[in-house]
Amino acid sequence: MQNKKHNVVWQALFVLTLIIIGFAVYSASQKIDYTWQWNRILPYIIDSSPAETFAENDGQVTINENGTITVDFDNGDPALLIKKADHLFVSDGAFIFAGDKISSVNQKSMGVLLEGLLMTIKLSVISLFFAIIIGLIAALMRISQNPLSRNFSFLYIEIIRGTPLLVQIFIVYFFLGTIFDLDRFTAGITALSVFTGAYIAEIIRSGIQSIPPGQMEAARSLGMNYPTAMTYVILPQAFKRTLPPMAGQLINLIKDSSLVSVISITDLTKAGREVVAGSFATFEVWFTVAALYLVLTSTLSFAIQRIEKRLSNSD
Repeated sequence: MQNKKHNVVWQALFVLTLIIIGFAVYSASQKIDYTWQWNRILPYIIDSSPAETFAENDGQVTINENGTITVDFDNGDPALLIKKADHLFVSDGAFIFAGDKISSVNQKSMGVLLEGLLMTIKLSVISLFFAIIIGLIAALMRISQNPLSRNFSFLYIEIIRGTPLLVQIFIVYFFLGTIFDLDRFTAGITALSVFTGAYIAEIIRSGIQSIPPGQMEAARSLGMNYPTAMTYVILPQAFKRTLPPMAGQLINLIKDSSLVSVISITDLTKAGREVVAGSFATFEVWFTVAALYLVLTSTLSFAIQRIEKRLSNSD
């Protein structure tokens, strides 16, 4: 009972500290000569602007009884058929010119920031898939008895970990991309996968080497060959031990993906820069971008903790 009261006191102190920090941040923000306009951010998250249709060439409008709009172009192009319109800017029989607005439809779609968030998720997931494969292969080469594979793995890990990711992105995009005709997305995935794979290789290597040698000897004594013993005995145990550092590396991958914006991939960071340029709501945009990154990393961290807890219960 006393221990429970002790925990309640510390939890209350934690909440009080958060309140004090929040009040301090709020007080500091009031001293800045800046007008906060959070309402300007919402359209960049959920875009509710109507979808408008414009005439591509000169033509004549026909409105049928069922409300369908047909535009017959004078130059012989196929007629434009509009089946739904919430707002109509032309009348039946009217002659229109290229660029004239014909109709609009009310809709809600993803804003620029959400589209950037989806691109960040796409980059992270694909890069993670290839990084795990690269890291696993490099880790197995690193602990191999073959000097050739061991030295190549060591060289790869040292070079990648010893150079900045930003420099690697430039090399992959401008050098390798020119040689192999890589587009921006492929170059970004390649750089992120190779960079993260080097760190995952060391994580997996340390996990494998932390398993007692007797585990491999016992598996071999049961008639398993080396690949089978590694797959069914060593790697599952190493996976459990490397889950926490692996989670940290995966979170770093999500944050590192922001660097691909330098090669004009519209991820969340680049989308934030575009919104700042169009809305001039600098603080609001970057706080929103930071919150979206936090949602991604927190979700991944929570999922890893659940997996770790389930694995520990199965022991």
